[in-house]
Amino acid sequence: MARRPGSFGEQLRRYRETRGLSQEELAERAGLSANAIGALERGERRRPYPDTLRRLCDALELDEAQRAELAGAIARPDEDAPGRTVAAPAELPRDPTPLVGREREAEAVRRLLGRPEVRLLSLTGPGGVGKTRLARHVAAGLAGAYPDGVIWVPLGSLSDPALVLPTLVRAARAGETTSRDPRETLRAILSGRRALLVLDNFEHVLAAAAEVAEMLLACPTLDLLATSRAPLGVRGEQEYPVPPLGLPPPGRVLELEAVAEAASVRLFLQRAREASPSFALTAENAAAVAVICRRLDGLPLALELAAARVKLLTPTQLLARLDRALPLLTGGARDLPARQRTMRDAISWSYDLLAPAERRLFARLAVFSGGGTLEAIEAICAEAEGEPEPGAVLEQAMALLNNNLLLRESPSEDDDQERSPRLRMLEPIQQYAAERLAERGEWDALRRRHAEYFLRLTEGAWAEQAAWLRRIEREHDNLRAALRWTLDREGDPGRLTLGLRLATALWWFWEVRGYLTEGRAWLERALSAGADLDLPADLRAAACYGLGALAIRQRDYAAADAFYAESLALSRALGDAAGIARALTTLGEVALRRAELARARALLAESLELKRGLGDSPGIADALNIAGLVARDAGDDERARALFEESLALMRELGQRWGILIVLGNLGNLALRQADDARAALLLRESLALAQELGAKWSIAYCLEGLAGVAGSRGDAERAARLWGAAEALREAIDAPVPPNLTPHHEALLAAARARGDEASWDSAWAAGRALPLEEAAAEALGAV
Repeated sequence: MARRPGSFGEQLRRYRETRGLSQEELAERAGLSANAIGALERGERRRPYPDTLRRLCDALELDEAQRAELAGAIARPDEDAPGRTVAAPAELPRDPTPLVGREREAEAVRRLLGRPEVRLLSLTGPGGVGKTRLARHVAAGLAGAYPDGVIWVPLGSLSDPALVLPTLVRAARAGETTSRDPRETLRAILSGRRALLVLDNFEHVLAAAAEVAEMLLACPTLDLLATSRAPLGVRGEQEYPVPPLGLPPPGRVLELEAVAEAASVRLFLQRAREASPSFALTAENAAAVAVICRRLDGLPLALELAAARVKLLTPTQLLARLDRALPLLTGGARDLPARQRTMRDAISWSYDLLAPAERRLFARLAVFSGGGTLEAIEAICAEAEGEPEPGAVLEQAMALLNNNLLLRESPSEDDDQERSPRLRMLEPIQQYAAERLAERGEWDALRRRHAEYFLRLTEGAWAEQAAWLRRIEREHDNLRAALRWTLDREGDPGRLTLGLRLATALWWFWEVRGYLTEGRAWLERALSAGADLDLPADLRAAACYGLGALAIRQRDYAAADAFYAESLALSRALGDAAGIARALTTLGEVALRRAELARARALLAESLELKRGLGDSPGIADALNIAGLVARDAGDDERARALFEESLALMRELGQRWGILIVLGNLGNLALRQADDARAALLLRESLALAQELGAKWSIAYCLEGLAGVAGSRGDAERAARLWGAAEALREAIDAPVPPNLTPHHEALLAAARARGDEASWDSAWAAGRALPLEEAAAEALGAV
């Protein structure tokens, strides 16, 4: 068969020769056979599959225009069989605005459709995530790869699944047929055609999925792309969940470029400029825009509706209104379907498709903040006595997951110990669920169950320190929500007691993870709310102890002394020897920080005597460590080292990782004082590794400073400056300044290191260290020899 001018084979050969490739070389690059390349160039094969076309375009490194030109040269079926009439497919609708931020998703969908085994691809996701826009964009780009074109079939207006096949017939523009059976008509139209059929908004006509799958089997050269809030649930279906748009990175201080690069911000800016042409991302509004995009979870429809409000509101004003976002997210374009003109309507479309039990669970999930494990959802949201067992929640949650009203979170690196999958709602969907829960009148009952569940979790066995801290970090938003509810009812002793117990159980987490200011605020609020109530004295004593621990890290020694003293008085009144001994130890630490060494010794001696009488091994190890600090500050390094090593041996015996890392850090800094750099580096690096495992931020800062001292002592001023800069930024972030008793040694090490380098290099390295992410700073410190 002779090749016509401009045929696919001719253009393929021209591109190959322009790039200086032989048929064999092109075949190797594309993962095809040389015979296949030859057959295409000779015109023996004139209609390559989409996957073959994509491989050739990638191998030839063609740009978009060249890809379209090559795809457009593919022979149509009527050229292979003259006289055969091809039905004109429905025209593919065009979007009035360009697709933003979907480059990765569009390429992934194109690649999936190019695979021979994928003939039914479903784009799934919640309402407003942009499934239709993505499908149109991909279909337009692939139109040339399908000789019989793209058939676009909108299903959103249908109310009866029985109308799906007749609608497909009309979309294919078949004209008169000899059969009134739409199945036979579709087979007659589409059999042998190489076309892409796009079914948009399938979720409310899912009962027709089996018929569509049967039609697809009868037409083996047809590919089908569907958009749906739920998968079609038929054999051979490949699901592609369309994710929300990428978010700007979290952080208090963000570079303008980092905010602008996020896909969600790009969409927000484009729509904001359409509403207000003068709108621009600036250093002043970038943080607010970033938070808006994160609060709306990168959901395109929500971003577009919010962005339109910049005509009236500044980003900061807009952000302040997002706690009640649904009334704000309205006013979509008039040429959009009604379900896409407000965020509430978009969610209602999915909600109305749920069964009653699924709607009930959907509403109850509003009680969670930041999502929750399936285990927590079953415990909190299951029905009351006499109603379905918690196991029923699993099936209901699966339905919500399938309808994309609930998302499964991607596991983090440390989720290998997670026993239950974690699920959450996008923020606009959760606000809609909260409205439904309010209608049901279940808020207080669910809030109490939620708070009680997370109190049990928090008061559970936290001896497994690293696992407990990770678990509490994951649930921190839920714990905050529980604290807000429990502490928001003055005069209710039971509810306030629940809140005080929860806050008291969390003080160690707040101390270790660096939530010092937040933790103090919660504990002070809890104690203040219950000041006039008869709350348990032992609980008050424990809360005061926790407040003292947080205050001492912030160098607020007057407050720490007062809180510890109150804890001591309450413990003495209760005759609680363990509480007395614990308060005496920490009062000794406050005296140490204030350079009241004689008082510190007396308090620690009394504490140790009590703890030894109680057989309190962890408490003894803790007191020995503080006693070692007192000896160190008194200039008795040998006694300090002996006390630290005795404490460390006991900590190791008990498996107290938190205590181990603290004592290792103290031993390392003592070695640094004694100019034993090798020992100091060894001890501080072991301490830092444990601090990283526990996420102990102020301990990480302490180790970074020690290892900066080692680097400076060894003449590496640049590394020393970077590590000190990183430690300074971390201390500022958690509001935990260097203790005054450590300041003279710290400043001496700093001055010695600075003297080894020039001022400009030092300042540059210090600034670079301040900008280092915590993981990178720790990795650099651990890499020091």
